[in-house]
Amino acid sequence: MEFHISSTEQINQVAQQFIAAMGGHKLFAFYGEMGAGKTTFIKALCEELGVIDVVNSPTFAIANDYETALGDHIYHFDFYRLKTPQEALDFGVEDYFYSGRICFMEWPDQIGTLLPTESVRVAITVNADGSRSVAADF
Repeated sequence: MEFHISSTEQINQVAQQFIAAMGGHKLFAFYGEMGAGKTTFIKALCEELGVIDVVNSPTFAIANDYETALGDHIYHFDFYRLKTPQEALDFGVEDYFYSGRICFMEWPDQIGTLLPTESVRVAITVNADGSRSVAADF
């Protein structure tokens, strides 16, 4: 399924469409070049899912835990700084993956075979006109 974001003003509307298509999926692996908008789109998804915490990139923390207004939790990972998949194991990434909660993952290639096979691949591409295409394999 593909979504198109023509401007930042439209991002929350596209996030709503994405959420409607998520179904029962909980694990989302975001791919895209640096600056493609992975964190920005995840922030919009979290806002639309009712997150009450400040959503920001977990580049240095590696993992952020956001609480929603309903008391649920959403996990947001940025694996960019990891040197080996073992580093992800060391902080207990598998506990997050199998918690039954939504996990949004940036730079999933960094964790290699630890990425669960049931993860939805989400590719964000920057188009020539500056708009973004978001393709998800629901």
